[in-house]
Amino acid sequence: MIDYYYLVLIVPALLITLWAQMKVKSTFAQYDRVPNRQGFTAAMVARQILDSNGLQHIRIERVSGQLTDHYSPKEDVIRLSDSTYNSVSVGAIGVAAHEVGHAIQYDTGYFPIKLRSAIIPLSQIGSAAAIPLAILGLIMGFPLLVEVGIILFCAVVLFQLFTLPVELNASRRALRTLEEDRILEGEELTGARKVLTAAAMTYVAALIMAIANLLRLILLAQNRGRRR
Repeated sequence: MIDYYYLVLIVPALLITLWAQMKVKSTFAQYDRVPNRQGFTAAMVARQILDSNGLQHIRIERVSGQLTDHYSPKEDVIRLSDSTYNSVSVGAIGVAAHEVGHAIQYDTGYFPIKLRSAIIPLSQIGSAAAIPLAILGLIMGFPLLVEVGIILFCAVVLFQLFTLPVELNASRRALRTLEEDRILEGEELTGARKVLTAAAMTYVAALIMAIANLLRLILLAQNRGRRR
């Protein structure tokens, strides 16, 4: 039964995840070859948007890797990857503006990001321990251990659920700013939108994977309960 649930639930979710990852990489690669007409680098755009929102205290740093861009609220720093920092492509500018969107979310007290931040510690525990605990409980016949694992994994699902609106909102903020400030126009803006839309699919895929894993644990527990 373990293999059956894995094939029915996890394999399709895994295929969706792989497709989303390939999609974001191919879309970024496509628009990473399209420079913006004004010659702005992604780091320049990030700095401009931060300053215009009164966030001069937030630093911008370079970090190694491709698409490893992120915002660290504890350190007040936006880290742009090698593939983004000095790039003048519309794809890189979209990514940089997206990360600035997260900084603005924290500054304005955007509620979903508060929810996500609050559940991070529990979701980290759940991500590391939930499935091993549940499987161990199933093997050893300890229903309580299975229930603890399922409850912990619910935190992982909630984290992914809260992450989705946070990421979508950051992209909307980015695109709106790029358009209103006339940083990108026309096809340039369309390219940035396609990159951020593809990136959003990775978060949708992560949520699907989390739900699939949770359902698998629940069905395994129910199946074991019927057999006892």
